[in-house]
Amino acid sequence: MKWIAALLFFLSMSVHVHAQDVPRPQKIDDLVGLLQDPEVRSWLEKAPAATSPTTVPAKNGLAAWETMTRERLDGIVRAIPRIPTEVTTVSSRIRAQALSYGGLPVFAIFAGLVAVGLVAEKVFSRSHTGSRVIDRLLAVGVFTATMAIVFFAFDWPPLPRIVLMVSVLALVAYRAISVLIDAAGMPPLSRKRTKIFVGGIVTGTGLAVLGEPLSVDPTTTAAVSFCVSLVLLLIALEGAMSLPARSFRTRIAICLAILVVWALWCLGLRGLFWLAVFAMSLPSVLRFFGKTVAELLPGDTEETKRVLLVRGSRAAVVIIAAAWLATVWRLDPTSLVHSDPRVASLSYGLLKSVVIMLLADLVWHLARSWIDRKLLASNSGASADELARKGRLRTLLPIFRNVLAVMVAVIAGLVVLSELGIEIGPLIAGAGVFGVALGFGSQTLVKDVISGVFYMLDDAFRVGEYIQAKSYKGTVEGFSLRSVRLRHHRGPVYTVPFGELGAVENMSRDWGIVKFRVSVSYDADVEKARKLTKKIGAALAEDPEFSPLFIEPLKMKGVEEFGDYGMVLSFGMTLRPSGLQSMIRRRANLMIREAFKENGIEFAQPMVQVGADEKQVAASAATRLQEAKSAAAAPA
Repeated sequence: MKWIAALLFFLSMSVHVHAQDVPRPQKIDDLVGLLQDPEVRSWLEKAPAATSPTTVPAKNGLAAWETMTRERLDGIVRAIPRIPTEVTTVSSRIRAQALSYGGLPVFAIFAGLVAVGLVAEKVFSRSHTGSRVIDRLLAVGVFTATMAIVFFAFDWPPLPRIVLMVSVLALVAYRAISVLIDAAGMPPLSRKRTKIFVGGIVTGTGLAVLGEPLSVDPTTTAAVSFCVSLVLLLIALEGAMSLPARSFRTRIAICLAILVVWALWCLGLRGLFWLAVFAMSLPSVLRFFGKTVAELLPGDTEETKRVLLVRGSRAAVVIIAAAWLATVWRLDPTSLVHSDPRVASLSYGLLKSVVIMLLADLVWHLARSWIDRKLLASNSGASADELARKGRLRTLLPIFRNVLAVMVAVIAGLVVLSELGIEIGPLIAGAGVFGVALGFGSQTLVKDVISGVFYMLDDAFRVGEYIQAKSYKGTVEGFSLRSVRLRHHRGPVYTVPFGELGAVENMSRDWGIVKFRVSVSYDADVEKARKLTKKIGAALAEDPEFSPLFIEPLKMKGVEEFGDYGMVLSFGMTLRPSGLQSMIRRRANLMIREAFKENGIEFAQPMVQVGADEKQVAASAATRLQEAKSAAAAPA
């Protein structure tokens, strides 16, 4: 920032680079008087007719520019000795006009205006003791408003009025810029040197603006600006050479850059001059504006608003610079931009491209800030369920952020190419053909990705849930853009592409009913079994390990069916999704067994009863006995 302020003095000098030689009103009056003099008219009538001028061949653009620049520089050099005389003449004319109206000298009036403004600023500062930049700028605003009220309250003479107005504006500009310099956080010596630069800039600009209203010869005004620029150039070079924490080569490079910018101004190359000024000063100016705006914002400002103001202020600075450069090119008839339509189209296209890139950068940073804020909010939640629901945001938002970045970059790039005069129709057509070919070659991948996005949007499953899809089932351990990873309850891990899932059965969402059956003998007391089950359900619901998981306690639903060996009783309980559901069911089975055994409720057991009459039994026994005897009597 220290050496950037040195470049600002060129801004004030450019006012006179292309100033036209406008005759002074007093000289015009003298010329009219001479033409009306009888002796002069008689001499003109007797003078021989002037010979026809010799036709001079027109020069090309470069030669014409060289001739014009040489004449302008020669005029400035010849006008330097006339500066003291011109200053004395103008001062005398201003003083005489002020006194002829019965007023005070301009310096005294200006001192009075400044005193009134300082008093008002002091009163304001007592009630606003803040040290922030905005408070100091408000104090300068009160100072300016007070002087403006006093200035417009009186009718000043013409010449003193112009001098007072320019002086007041110059002082206000210097004070406002000084506040910004103090806010930049520069070392004391650098801050002092920068304020000297700004003072020289304001002084040179004020003198340049006063030249034409005070009927000063434009060449003399340009000579004054040239002398001021020399002084500021020396100060700038001294500041560049004293930059701390910079190598000697870097300081020499900065000095050479300053000399090049000054030479461009001297040669009247306004377009190149402003390009060089912006190239050297914009990076530091943008950092300064971003830092200043960030410091002015309260600490609890929303991140999206902070990004909008910081990035927006930087974009506004660059847009203003581009608009100023375009205005300079448009108002300079000798610029190279006007000599060739292709150069003009390319130059203005570059300026428009800068604006487009800035807008794209602003849109991208706003979107990224919003996405980052949502991602940060998704990491905090009041419960595990809420964190699980926000898990899909943590998966989808980074994908959307990358897609948005590509879209913004592609659209901005196409618009920039269009502004530069490049036909983007063939590019779009070629990209379309490439996209079709890529789609055919990777349609399965595209199917998986798109299916995964819609699974996430539908919130079909989350990490930690137990799902079943076709022949795949298991606990969701994680998912990527293309596939989901399932852990089977026996241990194997399935990596299933989203396109292969189809309908998904989620067995861990919100709640689940655990059911099981128990067979008891036909002689069992069903009502007693129901009461025992109710007690067991209450005991399980009061267990510290299981109580958070219960929505409805264990209950006996009733006799489900009559089996071959006994009655089948059904039981059920409603639990929250958890990996402990099987453990709770096993604990319930154990407690039911013990309770039924203690209370005489027998479980059903398989039994086979065979029944027959006595004759059939005796005949069968005799037959078996005869067969045994026959087997024993058989020869070996």
